[in-house]
Amino acid sequence: MAKLTIAFGALLILLGAGAYLTLGHHPHTLIPAAFGLLLVIFGALANTEVPKKRMLFMHIAVTVGLLGFLGTIPGIIGTVRMIGGQFVPRPDAAKVQAIMGTLCLIYVLLCVRSFIAARRLRTT
Repeated sequence: MAKLTIAFGALLILLGAGAYLTLGHHPHTLIPAAFGLLLVIFGALANTEVPKKRMLFMHIAVTVGLLGFLGTIPGIIGTVRMIGGQFVPRPDAAKVQAIMGTLCLIYVLLCVRSFIAARRLRTT
C-alpha cells in the first residue's frame, strides 16, 4: 500500500501543477499538490519492514486522503450542477476539486479494503 500511496500522491502533485500552469498562477490551485506531497511523504515513511510504523504512517496517509475528499465535496457538487446545466461561480476550480475528490475517494476506498484484508489475515 505504500507504493500505491506514493502513486496517488504523485497524481495529486501532477493535478496541482497542471492546474497551476493552465488555470493561472493562483496559490489555491496548488492545494492538490500539497495533499499529494503529504501522501508521498507518508507513503515513503510507510515503506518499512516495521509493522507498527507501517500501520501508523498508512493510517495517517488515509486520514490525509479522507480529509482531501471531504474538503472537495463542494467542488464535486458544483461539477454535478455544471453537468446539469446550472451556473457555478468558479467552474475550473470545481473541476479541479472534483478530480482531486475522486482520486482521494478511490485512494481511501482502496486503503480501507486493504486494512480490512490485513485485519482478516491477522485474526485467522
